[in-house]
Amino acid sequence: MAEPLDLLLPAIVMGVVGSALMDGWSAVLRRRFGMSMLDYRLLGRWIGHMPRGRLVHERIATAEPVPGERAIGYAAHYAIGIAFAWLLLVIVGRDWLTSPTLGPAIAIGLGTIVAPWFVMQPAMGAGIAGSKSPRPAATRLRNLATHAVYGLGLYVSAVIVSLSRAVT
Repeated sequence: MAEPLDLLLPAIVMGVVGSALMDGWSAVLRRRFGMSMLDYRLLGRWIGHMPRGRLVHERIATAEPVPGERAIGYAAHYAIGIAFAWLLLVIVGRDWLTSPTLGPAIAIGLGTIVAPWFVMQPAMGAGIAGSKSPRPAATRLRNLATHAVYGLGLYVSAVIVSLSRAVT
């Protein structure tokens, strides 16, 4: 197994690319099809209320705004993306970076759905796995697709990392 800190730079690249691809996918769904997607301002609001001892909200959209909530939300989104990319590399090892395969990246991408379904959404007032959303099944399908896109981003960026290592 590789040293966990040795995997940090590739994890940063992969996490940023995976999260950015996820954001691009979400932007297309929002603009082209009018689908509602997570507003990272609300993620930042949720996080911003934590130091005040408020972890659960009836409806996060109606909670008091916190200063810098959009920046907090985006920073958290990308930090979480990097953390899950690092976890992927710790699990599969450095050798995977020399010849990445799609399976582990998609598995981690889909596995990341656990956090929003069982922590974020309930704490933000949307219920377990979006059960309190207007169309829970559609919400779940959209969540799964978005997290699969994150996994695809992990894979694509790992391929780029492997190609850049082959050149140097």
